[in-house]
Amino acid sequence: MIIRKLFKFENAHVVRGCSTVKCRSSVHGHSYKVELLFESNFLDNGQMVYDFGLMKQNMKDLVESFDHAIALWSGDDKEYLEAMKKHSARWVELPVSPSAEQFSRVIFVMIDKLLSLTSKVNGEREVKLHSVIVHETDTGYAQCFKDDAYSKEMGNIDLHEISFSKQIHTDFKDARLWEKILQEESFLNSSSV
Repeated sequence: MIIRKLFKFENAHVVRGCSTVKCRSSVHGHSYKVELLFESNFLDNGQMVYDFGLMKQNMKDLVESFDHAIALWSGDDKEYLEAMKKHSARWVELPVSPSAEQFSRVIFVMIDKLLSLTSKVNGEREVKLHSVIVHETDTGYAQCFKDDAYSKEMGNIDLHEISFSKQIHTDFKDARLWEKILQEESFLNSSSV
């Protein structure tokens, strides 16, 4: 069975190297919709694959770290990167360009790592991240599966190469969330949310 959870965020970016002149040469924004799809052959004690309420904690914080932020590619011009960081309290620097395709891969890798570090307490079994869909517009989206997320041909996504501004760390419900993920600390689902 597959379940989906939808999140939304507003984000600005530049997609260097793309065919569309406006997109590659000007900072612009989108109202993103992100769908996380999970699968399992089992149901938990509440007869669910994975309680949607549990997704409103750390998973939501990770996805919403992009909200009202500018997404930056570490391979972009250094002066541009410094200027954007200087003039925006909320920024995320990625090892890949912030296209919808790469957003879907980045979010997949982040959520997949969090899920692997999370101990379940309500009978959840073999819950896997099936895919991530990032809607950049009402008519265009990218869907990432596990093979895509970890594809070297599409660019390596090392979580240690993702940087969040101080403000984003402050806005996490757990200010150490990203640090815990990078250090592969264990998370424990709440028995009641």
